[in-house]
Amino acid sequence: MKLDLRYFRRLKIVEQIIIVLLCAVFVPLVISAFIINNINQHAVRFQLENSAELVTQVVSEEIDVFNITIKNNLAQIMATIDYIPDYQEKLAYLKYIQSKSSIYDNLKLVSNDAEYREVYDKYMNNENVVVSNQNSDGSYIMATFKTEQLKNNLFRPFYKNQRQIYVLTGDNKLVASYNYDEEVFKKSLDLLPKKLKKDEVTNYGNVKNQPLVYLKKTDPDVLIIVITTEMMTKQFIDYNRTKIILSLLVAAATIIFVVLLYTYYLYINIRQLFKGIMALSKGNYKRQIRLLTNVFTPYEIVFLAFEFNKMAKQIHKAYTQLNKKNKELKAVNEFRSNMIDTVSHEFRTPLTSIQGYTSRLMRQDIVIDDETKQKSLRIIKQQSERLSRMVEDILVIPDIETQKLNMNMEAVLVPDMLSDIEFLVKAHPSNEIINNINADAPRVMADVDRLEQVFVNLVDNAIKYADENTQIIIDGEENGDNFEINIKNKCGIIPREKLKTLFDKFTRLDDKTTRTTRGTGLGLFIVKGLLEAMNGEIRLYSNEEFGFCAKVILKKAS
Repeated sequence: MKLDLRYFRRLKIVEQIIIVLLCAVFVPLVISAFIINNINQHAVRFQLENSAELVTQVVSEEIDVFNITIKNNLAQIMATIDYIPDYQEKLAYLKYIQSKSSIYDNLKLVSNDAEYREVYDKYMNNENVVVSNQNSDGSYIMATFKTEQLKNNLFRPFYKNQRQIYVLTGDNKLVASYNYDEEVFKKSLDLLPKKLKKDEVTNYGNVKNQPLVYLKKTDPDVLIIVITTEMMTKQFIDYNRTKIILSLLVAAATIIFVVLLYTYYLYINIRQLFKGIMALSKGNYKRQIRLLTNVFTPYEIVFLAFEFNKMAKQIHKAYTQLNKKNKELKAVNEFRSNMIDTVSHEFRTPLTSIQGYTSRLMRQDIVIDDETKQKSLRIIKQQSERLSRMVEDILVIPDIETQKLNMNMEAVLVPDMLSDIEFLVKAHPSNEIINNINADAPRVMADVDRLEQVFVNLVDNAIKYADENTQIIIDGEENGDNFEINIKNKCGIIPREKLKTLFDKFTRLDDKTTRTTRGTGLGLFIVKGLLEAMNGEIRLYSNEEFGFCAKVILKKAS
């Protein structure tokens, strides 16, 4: 059966790192701790066995030294007594030696074996240690020592040692002990093998980490038992185990700290990548990834963030250009729609007039007098000129937008041009054009045809929106290197917000729903473009005296 992985939850990075940490750190640490602890126990066991054997040998050597020293002293005493004939004098000599020496507790001279055994049993039962030396005549010199005195000589090197040391005679009577414990002592005796190895340090017992050591000496006939206590074993093993555990815990804590710190910074930076990708998927192309960079930040993350930011910038740039192109296309579509609407609307009236008057002149069934013919021809001419101006306005728009206007700049006399314009523009019967510019006005630098187109549009606009029975006033003045021409009419005040939009294409004072005047809405756009191409300028004003005032600023000819 094949497993379908789609039903298994994908683990997050933090969860994966925790699993890796458990598998790669904690499990090896636990195994290492177990192995190290076992090795440590073996090492401690070996160390305890060696040290117990060493203690046994040291005690044996101390006993040998003590025994040889005492026997030599007794031999010297015995040699001296041999030269003393009187028995009482011999006893007196022994008392003298006993009083002068701090070693012996009692010195006694016995004559035979039976007396020796009697004295020996007496002193041994009183927890004394007996050392003797036999003379050639069968007599003995017996020296007794207190147990505490023997302890001081034997166990001086083991001060503060926690082991238990027992010294027994050949018949298993305890003569000296260190850290005595009756229960432990009895158990150690019970564990002794029935047949003891002589003059050889031997380990015995069945407790793994508590070695027991004995040494059966033949000269003197004593048994030394060294016991490693449970407390000592625990102290050694637990101390080392504690150090091992602490070391492993410190290592684990250090690893965890470093891994957590690394994971923290890695998680934050990956979250930044996620947020950047989510923002990009939602159309936020300006989003940039800002990493928290330090020694824990991997090169791959920094590289991904850099490439992502680079990609986001390119996408944002392309998206901006696309929006710009879309706006341009929208503007072109809007321009095309407006152009079609304007052309269809504005061209219809003059074409209708031309077609109507042309049809009248071509009729054969009526007689048309000369005055009517002239009037009809004059209207046809005027409407043709109007159509020509509209066509010219439309054709000049692409050149204005692409700034590809070719200008033939020359010195132009403004008064002569304005007088011609009065004939080109048909004023309303109730409106009169007043030209206040003197014949001696300075010449200006301009293209004659383009400047004529400018003034025709401005005068035509002024006439279209002027109140009835008002005048269209044209005046001019010099202003430094410039000559300023003002074309004004009287009409309602134009709002300032509306004035700012009059230079846009297809913008009119009356909207499409309330249109009362003819026109394409391109006049002021064309005027502004033509004047800027001739290094000129136009400004619009509106006040209570003159509702519409266009100021044309041109450079004077030198």
